[in-house]
Amino acid sequence: MEMDKQSGLTSIPYGKTLGRVSFVLIVVAFAFYAYRFIERTSFVVDGQRYYALFDDAMISMRYAQNLAAGNGFVWNAGGERVEGYSNPLWVVFMASFHLLGLSASQISRYVQLAAAVILMVNLWVVWNIAKEFSKHWLLPLLTVFLTAFYFPLNNWSLQGMEVSALVLITSGAVLLAVRALKADTFSYWPYVLLGLGTLFRIDMAAPLGVLTLFMMILDRARLRQHLIWGVATGLVFLGSQTLWRLAYYGEWLPNTYYLKVGGATLIGRLTQGLAAFAQFVWTGNWLIMIIPLVLLALRPGRETLLLFAIVGGQMAYSVYVGGDAWEHKGGANRFISISMPLFFILFPLALERIRNALLEIGKQCQRWVEWGSYAVVAGIVFVSIFSLNTLLERDSFQKWATIKRPIFVAGTERYVGMGLTIQRITTADASIAVVTAGNIPYFAERTAIDLLGKSDKVIARTEPQVQAGNFDFDDDFRPGHNKWDYDYSIGELQPDVVAQLWGDTSAAMPYLEADYVQVEIDGIPYWLKRDSGNILWDVVKAEE
Repeated sequence: MEMDKQSGLTSIPYGKTLGRVSFVLIVVAFAFYAYRFIERTSFVVDGQRYYALFDDAMISMRYAQNLAAGNGFVWNAGGERVEGYSNPLWVVFMASFHLLGLSASQISRYVQLAAAVILMVNLWVVWNIAKEFSKHWLLPLLTVFLTAFYFPLNNWSLQGMEVSALVLITSGAVLLAVRALKADTFSYWPYVLLGLGTLFRIDMAAPLGVLTLFMMILDRARLRQHLIWGVATGLVFLGSQTLWRLAYYGEWLPNTYYLKVGGATLIGRLTQGLAAFAQFVWTGNWLIMIIPLVLLALRPGRETLLLFAIVGGQMAYSVYVGGDAWEHKGGANRFISISMPLFFILFPLALERIRNALLEIGKQCQRWVEWGSYAVVAGIVFVSIFSLNTLLERDSFQKWATIKRPIFVAGTERYVGMGLTIQRITTADASIAVVTAGNIPYFAERTAIDLLGKSDKVIARTEPQVQAGNFDFDDDFRPGHNKWDYDYSIGELQPDVVAQLWGDTSAAMPYLEADYVQVEIDGIPYWLKRDSGNILWDVVKAEE
């Protein structure tokens, strides 16, 4: 037998085999869970089963659809070039599925299945990171289990966001960096991986910067190499994106930057971000969230500090940008989710340190204390599974367990139905005004007007209707959802169909009452332009 210096646990001869077998079993269990999760996101419309992604992911799918059709990186085929996405390489990834000749009702399923495979690979990477911190077979498996069934990470990934790719890239970079620190050598691969990550989402510049800074601090003998590679990688990947954007879109920054940051005060964003982070910590059980901090009080090694840096960096970045647009749902947002597997490495290590402390206290009655210490740790882990997967909904456990459909799916079903309805009641030349700019335009296959400005330069550059710092995540400030101008979007652009409205609609009503007629189809209201030749009025009458 051998004592593991990192965890304090005693390694046993058959531990490696048991660990490998258990790892495979967890991955297999996750594969079944992911398949079940994906199937629970599907629904039947007019007798046909549809698979569709979370609506923001479907905005990227709309760009991917046009890219695969040869129309370029645009939201509307033949329309103005606007960079209404933040994930160029993920758009390219999605476009590859559109080249396979799949039906619109099925393409999303294959994107989801691909995300599940990426998450399975991430489990292998996370397992290997955890093994760098403990030779005992049990602690890495606990990390893998907590990661495999962490609802926010699975929900963002399996509903089509680029989070699956980002978490794999982050985990891979950390694994390579940890191994380099332990071997007392230099590796440029962590920087290359995170640089590549900025092509999937520009926000990956944050972990790239954190990694560069802390590798310089933790590995002072190679400070210059880390500085050069960190800065050079950022310049190459971010610089090339900027030059391409300038050439293709004529802009220095993505349209989403102007939409989310333009007009928002730094104090407002920080206030909102802190409120969102406090909500995340509180709903996840703050006692559990602070357990890893035990390690910081015990002279942690360089590798442990690196994990803390990446996790803390993502949390700080989330605060800086004001949180995400869906904080009202609870749980880890997209920025924090990609670092949570690293939290799940620190969490069991800290628990084992606590268990060892209990054993030290109870030396006189060691057997009783040993079993009691295991019971305490098991109890904390059991509670953490529920606490960390709790959302701000009473049925969050049922959604985590796929007894009920995951969050967002009810809305997705509604938007897909709306898109199909609009396709039936309009000609191919019709234009539609939408708030949820993914599923409706994708399935309607019509020119769309983005009322909230993600793919509209004019709206993105207007002043926010609602400022950050109001704390009401549901009805008030939500990043990317606080700008609109009905005088422009409806009064000037004159869409044939107004499918949705948002926020204060008083400015829209004069146009709607003068030029539009309201109809209701399948219980959903639409405003149709009275004199439009792109409305199939006979079909509308039959559908009402």
